[in-house]
Amino acid sequence: MRIRLSQAALGAAMAATLLLASPAVAADTATDVPAWTLTEGTDEGADTTGTPRTLSAYSLPPDSWCVSTYGSKVCFEHHGDVVWVLDTASDGMSAIGGVYTDYGRAPEACRNKSGYNRWVSCDKDYAESGNIRLRALRYDGDTGKFYLPDAYSGWLPVDGSW
Repeated sequence: MRIRLSQAALGAAMAATLLLASPAVAADTATDVPAWTLTEGTDEGADTTGTPRTLSAYSLPPDSWCVSTYGSKVCFEHHGDVVWVLDTASDGMSAIGGVYTDYGRAPEACRNKSGYNRWVSCDKDYAESGNIRLRALRYDGDTGKFYLPDAYSGWLPVDGSW
């Protein structure tokens, strides 16, 4: 026996199947994001080929002080407690540099909405005896959602000692 469906019925059946197969939350939406205090970073006027202006005495921190994933690179400069965020994807989303501490300070995030291939910085004041952990991911300001993939650094000493 052969069953024939009209093109409209076939399209509706396929749409219903896709709708049932779709998860309630998009697979690339980060659901474990804390209630970050979101700070908009200051655009330093430098792209990835240059050194951000405010680091005149220093170069950008070495990669051991950075974490990156698709769309976002986050670095920590222990001289001055500066969080640097680079948007590495021209996808219309902001790059986010999340920061966690090991001493009870509420999680914070530095947002780069200056655009692709631009560095921004957020000045912080962390306890010199503490450690921080960086998280890189993307943020859609229109929806207020954070997106994967994400990446975490290890714990970094705020005072720069190893």
